[in-house]
Amino acid sequence: MSSSLPTNSDEVFAKQSPMSPSTKPVEKITQLHFYFHNNVTEKNPTAMRIVGPPKGFITQFGTVVMMDDPLTEGPSPSSKLFGSLLMVTNFFFTEGIYNGSTLSILGRNPTLLKAREVAIVGGTGIFKYARGSAVLTTYMFDYKAGVAIVEYNVTVLHV
Repeated sequence: MSSSLPTNSDEVFAKQSPMSPSTKPVEKITQLHFYFHNNVTEKNPTAMRIVGPPKGFITQFGTVVMMDDPLTEGPSPSSKLFGSLLMVTNFFFTEGIYNGSTLSILGRNPTLLKAREVAIVGGTGIFKYARGSAVLTTYMFDYKAGVAIVEYNVTVLHV
């Protein structure tokens, strides 16, 4: 079979080269501490259940929730706002040196436990090549009102 498309034998799909000490990025470690505020039933909800098992299903396995939860410096909803929790696993920062940067987080979040750990699997902006972990602690949860505040202690390695 022949092709009428021009080819260049010098083209390569990928090229690897070792990093020299002068071009290797210096890794930094950053520790963050903040709160996100989750409100599902009040007048101005910040999260909404999109799909999942029938109400009353004990584990809520498979539930998909859309969120635009405020990220604040302190546990009070009136604390300084510096970003928002978008989607399930992405923090988008909107203030200071982290403005425009993201952290991508994956992991099991057993919300009935007081504290749980999730993995940081990536990031953008100042958090390029991010990896690390976050410990989540429920600061306040009011099931009846549909309001929760979760504290995050984040340790992230990045370049």
